[in-house]
Amino acid sequence: MESTSMIVQQIVNGVSLGSIYALIALGYTMVYGIVKLINFAHGDLLMVGAYAGYFVLRQFGATPLVFVLAIFFAMFVCALFAVLIERLAYKPLRTAPRLNSLITAIAVSLILQNGARVLPFIGPNPRQYVTLPTIMVEIGSFSISNIQLIVIILSALLMILLTYIIHFTKIGKALRAVSWDMKAASLMGISVNKTIAFTFALGAVLAGVGGVLYATAYPQINPTMGTMPGLKAFVAAVLGGIGSIPGAMIGGYILGIAETMTKGFLSSQFADAISFSILIIILLVKPTGLMGKKEREKV
Repeated sequence: MESTSMIVQQIVNGVSLGSIYALIALGYTMVYGIVKLINFAHGDLLMVGAYAGYFVLRQFGATPLVFVLAIFFAMFVCALFAVLIERLAYKPLRTAPRLNSLITAIAVSLILQNGARVLPFIGPNPRQYVTLPTIMVEIGSFSISNIQLIVIILSALLMILLTYIIHFTKIGKALRAVSWDMKAASLMGISVNKTIAFTFALGAVLAGVGGVLYATAYPQINPTMGTMPGLKAFVAAVLGGIGSIPGAMIGGYILGIAETMTKGFLSSQFADAISFSILIIILLVKPTGLMGKKEREKV
């Protein structure tokens, strides 16, 4: 009975962590789906969102209302950063070979990390995050904190909202048209540049929320904090099928549960190894991911 309750507890912890991975993975998969770019700078937008929320919470105090304000501020800042990055770094390379864009994405990631390190109001040293008071809720044989509940519920609501935007709004239809055929969408009167910018902004909004939630759950921030969650979210996106939005959600939850199970029953030292082993296995067994589709590419 004790082992069963421990399994349930680790699943709850995994769903909470996986919700954050899923939010970040959605940004990877949306950008790849529309411009076929693996935006490795996306994980660092989590760091930008965490710091944006941190300054709001430090200034006004950790109350529920200020927490909501911090999330909206993080969303705005990350969306602004994403649009600027797309316009300045990725748009000029849209017709260039994919390798050029990939190298640029890595360069943007390093610029964001090291830029944050040299800014006087951020600096290289870790900071303790200002969080809401933790309240544990006992449910049967396991417990869940108010922070975990906020992470799970808010992530689920954002995923539902994203699904609605993509499938039932005008901009969502434009996004799907551009991802299917950019030239044909342009001929039909769709502004490709605006649609791509919106995609980057939407993915960054999710990363900004993920940054505040991640820092709230694991309350210490630093300029390189987005690297590992970003890489794991990329693993989640590949696991679910890069370019598939439902796949990114499922991949995030699977990876989060696998990681917490490893920490609970093996050792926390193996958690990262398990995560990247999943990436290797999925690339060997099913390179398109769980919900990805095979694409033929003309050479």
